[in-house]
Amino acid sequence: MPLQALALNCTLKAYGSALSSTDAMIAVLNKAFSQHDVVLTETVRVAALNIRPGVTSDEGDGDAWPDLRRQILEHDILIFGGPIWMGQISSVAKRVLERMDAFLSETDDQGRMPSYGKVAVAAIVGNEDGAHFSSAQIFQSLNDVGWTIPAVAACYWVGEAMGSTDFKDLEKTPDMVTKTAKMVAGNAAHLAGLLKSHPYPG
Repeated sequence: MPLQALALNCTLKAYGSALSSTDAMIAVLNKAFSQHDVVLTETVRVAALNIRPGVTSDEGDGDAWPDLRRQILEHDILIFGGPIWMGQISSVAKRVLERMDAFLSETDDQGRMPSYGKVAVAAIVGNEDGAHFSSAQIFQSLNDVGWTIPAVAACYWVGEAMGSTDFKDLEKTPDMVTKTAKMVAGNAAHLAGLLKSHPYPG
């Protein structure tokens, strides 16, 4: 059975009809992952869902997190995508990470969190500095709640500071972005395959 990936787009744009540079970066990674027989089943626009604030796995009636949580954990690889705002990850991305805090108390008999054995990578875009800081925020938080981070796990593009060109509007994907996407996908697919066949002992 092929490995499956789910992408979260943590753009602030709630509606899928609104063009998103994060979607464009996820598409670059999807193309690279397809070379390793990894199937991207869906890209979820998180801002379109009612993900309530909190640190539990269910914050009551109307909370969309339980269903999204289930989707996430049904996959082998998580592509955590989002824009840089004010030099850091978006508030939507932070909301997702806060909700995953519940994993810390949801361990099995061997002390393993639900995310154990699953791999996460990042897709980051922006028109300002902050790609390294954003990936640090994402990876430290995800690792704290059980995700495994492969070598070269972030594919990012940062345009000219205070510029007006977005990643989605580029005529051609920069060669370095394509090269990095191939490394991200190859390493993540390799690691996810290993962990699927040989889970962490706990």
